[in-house]
Amino acid sequence: MKTQSQPSRRQFIKQTASASVLAITPAIWSKNISLIGLKPKEKMGIALVGLGYYSGQVLAPALQETENCYLAGVVTGTPEKEKVWAEKYGIKDQNIYNYETYDQIADNDDIDIIYVVLPNSMHAEYVIRAAKAGKHVICEKPMASSVEECEAMIKACEDNNRKLSIGYRMQFEPHTQEIMRLGQEKVFGSVKLVNAGAGYREARADHWKLNQEMGGGAMMDMGVYALQAARYVTGEEPIAVTAQSFTTRPEIFTEVDETTMFQLEFPSGALANLHTSFGMGMNYLNVTAEKGWFKLDPFSAYGGIKGESKNGPIDFPQINQQAAQMDGQAMSVMEDKPMQVPGEEGLRDMRVVEAVYRAIESGDQEKV
Repeated sequence: MKTQSQPSRRQFIKQTASASVLAITPAIWSKNISLIGLKPKEKMGIALVGLGYYSGQVLAPALQETENCYLAGVVTGTPEKEKVWAEKYGIKDQNIYNYETYDQIADNDDIDIIYVVLPNSMHAEYVIRAAKAGKHVICEKPMASSVEECEAMIKACEDNNRKLSIGYRMQFEPHTQEIMRLGQEKVFGSVKLVNAGAGYREARADHWKLNQEMGGGAMMDMGVYALQAARYVTGEEPIAVTAQSFTTRPEIFTEVDETTMFQLEFPSGALANLHTSFGMGMNYLNVTAEKGWFKLDPFSAYGGIKGESKNGPIDFPQINQQAAQMDGQAMSVMEDKPMQVPGEEGLRDMRVVEAVYRAIESGDQEKV
């Protein structure tokens, strides 16, 4: 779950972008050692953009455990945080930026990857600016506020020959990878039904996640976990969706959904019954197949993932999911290989999210 600071951060948004500057990829480093007298980088430098809860309490600590990358810089709109982060993590003064100096990161060779950890409505702008600055990009989920924004982000990275990945940490987690194998390889036969839910009780009435303009709502935040589960278990893209939205606190949820239930149909005939909420806690994934079943409960918690199948426990070591995610993404950059979770993965999710909202509005089944 990604949590950020209050809506005041939006005052730092700027609409202009700097000229494109291409960063040097590992492949180019290796070809030019004799010319420039430098060695290929052994680790990728990551700059975190937005220093709210997820960056401060989760990503930064995880970067102390990574092998292929390290915390090289930060971008913050809160001057008080600059000194705190510099002292805590030994970040150089020249690697600390604010939202007005953000584009100057193009000139910083310490920073190879920019990790955008901002409110959802700000993802597109800061990913596109990162690509134009010649940096590879990791973007937190959901990828953006619309399909149109997702497509623009992908295009910007392609135009500037930069890699783009989405922060879907679960796809780097071993229990989840086993669930994907069981479903996609039809170990228990074809998947027939996926039941999944992800939610927590949000009590902060003034949080940006309750603000529609900033990309808030249960479906945008926690709903993506359940949606991802249905997609990576079946290995298919849904073709139709129905959906319903409910609230028990209309005085708080005036703009966004508190609880959303949505049902997906897949080309193979598989069905998914999915739930998400800002009103109740839930975290489960149950799969019914032709000749058996398998499940994770919890399935997307930061630690303590537990699994079971018809054949017995699904038992793998518990890992730091964010460290594994960033190590995998950094390795893709270092080896110049496709990202395990590319921008297109976030685009596919957003197509479904938009269909969910259309289905809520129409009360009918909507095509994806």
